[in-house]
Amino acid sequence: MKNQLLIIAALESELKHEFLPHGVKIAYSGIGKINAALTTLKAAQEFQPKRILNFGTAGKVNPSVQGLLEIARVIQRDMQTEPLAPRGKTPFCPRPFEYFSLGGNYVCGTGDSFVTAHDPWLHTQRVDVVDMELFAIAAVAYQLNIPWQAYKYITDNANKDAGKDWGEKVNHGQELFLEKLSEIVKD
Repeated sequence: MKNQLLIIAALESELKHEFLPHGVKIAYSGIGKINAALTTLKAAQEFQPKRILNFGTAGKVNPSVQGLLEIARVIQRDMQTEPLAPRGKTPFCPRPFEYFSLGGNYVCGTGDSFVTAHDPWLHTQRVDVVDMELFAIAAVAYQLNIPWQAYKYITDNANKDAGKDWGEKVNHGQELFLEKLSEIVKD
């Protein structure tokens, strides 16, 4: 069965399925790139969406951002294989090292670690926020030729208090995202 929209979220605590509009499918991936890739691939095969939408939480690297952000570009922050390839690029891999969404103004750096300290490389790459799933979701969408969009809600400052702050705010972006989703569904 073909669906217009498939949402991938890491955790149900970020976005409860019962609040979604009728006909919008959601798959919960769990945390991390491998979980996100496997879940996105399986859900895309099952639901055959025309668009994949990721919603999740993020830590901010850019001190001027807050609230709900639409992501324009995503890179891998934890692919570090120097001297085989520069940081962020997978050596000997024909796939892109960055992916571009349907819209947005912000850059997300994805990695399988919780960011709790300043990383100068993130600033040189103009990364605004960090997460743990989007790059994998975007890679699968690219591979399947499905357009994607992502919205990230800022929960923390990607510093030593990030874990505590994230835990307290993990569900605070749901209402803002549902407002955005109602606009998307109308289009």
